[in-house]
Amino acid sequence: MPVKLYDTFSRSNQALSIPKDRPFYFYCCGPTVYGPAHIGNFRTFLVQDVLRRVLEIDGTDVVHVRNITDVDDKTILRSQEQNQSLAEFTEQWIERFHKDCKSLNLLSPTAEPKALDHIDEQIQLIEKLVEKDNAYQGKDGSVYFRVQSCEAYGKLNRIKQDELKTQSSNSAGQANLADEYDRESISDFALWKARKPEDGNNFWKSPWGEGRPGWHLECSAMVHSSFNGATIDLHGGGIDLCFPHHENEIAQSESAYEKPFCTHWFHSAHLKVEGEKMSKSLGNLYTLEDLEAKNYNLMAVRYTLIASSYRQPLNFTFDSLHASESALNKIERFAEALLEKLEQPVDTDSFNHNYVKTHAIKDHGLLQNAWESLCNNLNTAACLGSLFGVIGSNSISKMDSAEAEELLESLGTILYALGINLFTATAKDSNIPKAILELAEARWDAKQNKDYAKADALRKELLSAGWEIKDSSADYEIHPID
Repeated sequence: MPVKLYDTFSRSNQALSIPKDRPFYFYCCGPTVYGPAHIGNFRTFLVQDVLRRVLEIDGTDVVHVRNITDVDDKTILRSQEQNQSLAEFTEQWIERFHKDCKSLNLLSPTAEPKALDHIDEQIQLIEKLVEKDNAYQGKDGSVYFRVQSCEAYGKLNRIKQDELKTQSSNSAGQANLADEYDRESISDFALWKARKPEDGNNFWKSPWGEGRPGWHLECSAMVHSSFNGATIDLHGGGIDLCFPHHENEIAQSESAYEKPFCTHWFHSAHLKVEGEKMSKSLGNLYTLEDLEAKNYNLMAVRYTLIASSYRQPLNFTFDSLHASESALNKIERFAEALLEKLEQPVDTDSFNHNYVKTHAIKDHGLLQNAWESLCNNLNTAACLGSLFGVIGSNSISKMDSAEAEELLESLGTILYALGINLFTATAKDSNIPKAILELAEARWDAKQNKDYAKADALRKELLSAGWEIKDSSADYEIHPID
């Protein structure tokens, strides 16, 4: 079945159009490297990673480009505070980002261009916009994009120009010199920012004097450079980038090159933590290092961040992390049972190497619904629901070796699509002792077999050991009693 995805532009689920004569061009707005990425950032990157995996399993050759923002207000300010060059300051955070990506099992992008390496391309793009009268130099020396010159401005977000609150002065005023600004205070935005004393040595020469590019410009320049000027097939990012950043990308690119910028737009919703908006003041801007310090398995973090609809806000809780650890343990026990049925049993250490990889399988058998759910707008919740339905059905009890092998192939494909590696938790990583997990599983099996007396006795045993069980219709969660 074709891979369908919600398109922000058309506000509908649409089958992705896969080119026949070239790879699929997929561009994602990457991190701004002024500090460690937090779990809200990674939710977006993980969803994009799952989509890429699904496309590749489906036989699509994907060119995945994810940029690095190393030139903007934040990176310049922080590098000045640290008395470091911009390149030196940002490189430490790029390395940290790559380490975190590896910990979460993210595929490396095909290319990862940096804004700092594409200053010339950004200047050339501004020159083209000035030549076409889409941009002009203001009295302050900065160069601005003339929003009124782009009749289609606002089409992604369905905003009419005359509904926007604009500056009382004109486009060369102070309001939109910042790289980021509020949705309701849009007017002409800075393409080139004239040099200021607080920029330090972070400036470049240009036809308009010394300065540096504005943040919105970089993606347009790097998309054009990375894909040789072609219209890209898919652009991804967090929903917070939809306006004004992506709207500005469209305006810049289509005004300069007079061709469609992007065919399909893909945005991920916000993340909350324990029901609260993430913020420094609340101390809930969790990084992977923070969660590792709390002794959580990072594969469970990945599971938690991808397990629900990317289009809906996700409430990240520590209870959900405990539930993810329990779910992973349940999948692992299912995989172990299948491995034991093989004529030549395979140990769990070899599972990820032998089975968690791309497989060109036309029919996923018992897990066909799980695969089709992923193809239908990355419905990871339905995918996992189908998987646990198979796990709980006792369908493998009478399987022979060949049937177990086929199911392992399908399981490996589904897990590869989700980016989940099994058997990665060490005794230190896991917050739930193995003996407790075995009791919880025995209790669940007893309940499924309607042996309620045994299930109740096992629940009491768990409570005595300091662990509480919460049941849902298809599974259970286990976490320590506070």
